[in-house]
Amino acid sequence: MTETSPSQPVMDIQQILDFLPHRYPMLLVDRILEVEEGERIVGLKNVTINEPFFDGHFPGHPIMPGVLIVEAMAQAGGLLMMSEMENVAEKVVYFMSLDDVKWRKPVVPGDQLIFEVELVQRRRTILRMHGVAKVDGVKVAEATMMATVMDR
Repeated sequence: MTETSPSQPVMDIQQILDFLPHRYPMLLVDRILEVEEGERIVGLKNVTINEPFFDGHFPGHPIMPGVLIVEAMAQAGGLLMMSEMENVAEKVVYFMSLDDVKWRKPVVPGDQLIFEVELVQRRRTILRMHGVAKVDGVKVAEATMMATVMDR
């Protein structure tokens, strides 16, 4: 297991950009804090008032859209999948399904999302993962996700 503190990431933003095709405003992972290759990954997203979605969700009462919390977990899951791939530049992760999605508490500017994604099942290039997002140790969302790796 590779583990660091939030100030010493296992994977920094430059490495994340090498693995994921997402860019502003859709890149929702700032750091990877832990990786157990082929098993689990822990990622971090700093939620700031500067996020473009806060302009409309909701004026005067900013709340991070739940679908973007799930997207952040999915991106961390994609990083878990890509971390063991060869020729990463030639691959892309596509999510196939979401099950048992639950939102438990609003996420607001100033929060730091920590998401843990664990591999549940693997069949060749198709993976089933379970993700949990927390703020200050309190669960704010969770989902079971299925994804596949394909050539670009």
